[in-house]
Parts: sequence; structure tokens; C-alpha cells
Amino acid sequence: MVDQAVKLPELFALFGQPVAGNPTQEMIEAAFRARGLNWRYLTIEVAPEELEDAILGMRAMGFLGVNITKPHKIKVIPYLDRLTEAAAKIGAVNCIKLEKQELLGENTDGKGFLESLQTVIEPAGKQVVLLGAGGAARAIGVELALAGVKQIAVVNRDHNRGIELARLLSEDVGTNAQYIHWDGTYLVPSSTDILINATSVGMDDAYAQLPLDMKELREGTISADVVFNPADTLFLRQARSAGCTTLDGLGMLVNQGVIGFRLWTGLEPDKDAMRVAMEEALGS
Repeated sequence: MVDQAVKLPELFALFGQPVAGNPTQEMIEAAFRARGLNWRYLTIEVAPEELEDAILGMRAMGFLGVNITKPHKIKVIPYLDRLTEAAAKIGAVNCIKLEKQELLGENTDGKGFLESLQTVIEPAGKQVVLLGAGGAARAIGVELALAGVKQIAVVNRDHNRGIELARLLSEDVGTNAQYIHWDGTYLVPSSTDILINATSVGMDDAYAQLPLDMKELREGTISADVVFNPADTLFLRQARSAGCTTLDGLGMLVNQGVIGFRLWTGLEPDKDAMRVAMEEALGS
């Protein structure tokens, strides 16, 4: 009798700080099931001092890819073989693919937003107001600049972070970007084509108020939120009242998963199945 080797399911992982009932795990595994793939997506807690060992283990165990969460998005870069253009300009990685022992670092945050945005408008030539200057704003700003927007106004309370993001977008990515200090209530200009809340205001709070005045916005202006829980934030409700077309953060989150799935498998996932799984995991 000859022993037969059993091929283990392909493995993916989320390196970082896991939470109970990880919605990303539910979403990705739903995508695997929908495509008939006997693959697993695991949530693995990795301490900062163990990150290099975790990446070595990923190679050794044949993981095809991982997602990276805080606090590893920047610190993982020295352990990778190469980065995509966007990931290099953003300076952070949240998705890795292992192919022929080479580790490719990608950042899907901005790409997920861009795919969601392109369902309602093409950003090329548009004027953008970007609220916030953190990691999400940085990723979104880079992708919008690469997509050819006309101008990005970075509106932020912290001078240093706001100025740095505007400088990155202007000098490193080559778009027209300026920093606007957010002091008190910000009046969104009527020239705005796309208004983006890239702050965390509204996360887990459906009534959290952003200090904004939207009275000058034109009907049909695109207003998008990166907050995904709840999907319908006060910011979006107020934008709809002002006549805006709105995009919720859940679409961005699902599209991040879609992009990772494509990168890892080379296949197109069932986006509807992924959104349903995410909504169920979040209790939306």
C-alpha cells in the first residue's frame, strides 16, 4: 500500500490584533466557499517583536498571502521583496502575496475606496476635499492622485500631518494638493466634486457629528465615508439631505477584500456574497 500525500487547503492569514468574530475572516471565507475553494483564512495575533519570525513562518508554511493590520503595516516593509507603486508611495502595506518565494506588498485601502467611487463617478479631473490625514486618508489620497484628480484639499486639525500629506501628494505623486487647517466648522466649498470623510468620526456611533457646513454643496456632489460600522453614518445622512450622492464605508471594505482575493487567487470573487457575509458579521 502506497501512502498518498494529502494537499492541505491553501492558507491565508490576518496578522495583527484579532477581534472576536472577525468580519474580514467571515467575508473572505464566504468568497472562498462561493468559488468552491477549499481554502482557509485565519486570524493570527502577532506581537511586534515577533513580526519577522511570522513572515519567515509564512514562507515556510506555504501561506499564499496575508493581510496586515496595525501595528505592522509599516514595520513589515523591510521583510518584503518588493512593493507596488501605491504601497511604496503610501509607505504602508496591508496585503501580501507570496509567489515563488517572493513577497509582494500591496496596500488595498485606497484601491478599495477607488473601486467603490468608480461605481458612481470617474475621479479624473475632479476636485476633492479629503477630511483627515491619517492612514486611510493617505492611502485614498495617493490612489486618487494616481487616478488623475485635478486637486485635493487636505482638511485636518493637526498641522504636521496635514502638511505632510499635502506635500506627499504634491511632490511625490504629482497632483495639485493643499493643506487647509480644520479649525471650528469647515465650510465645504461649492466647487467640490467629491467629499470624503477619511476620519474615524462615526465609527460605532451613528450620531457622531463632524464639524462641517455643507450648505454650498451642489446637488449630485459625491460624499463618501470610510466608516463601515454603522454603514449609514450621520455624515452620510446629512450629505443626502444636502442633495449629495453617497457611498458608505462598507463598500470600500468589501472592495478591499475583493482586491486581495484577486491578488491571491487570480479569480474574480462573488462580491455580493462577500457583502452579505460582512453585513451579517457586523450585524448591519
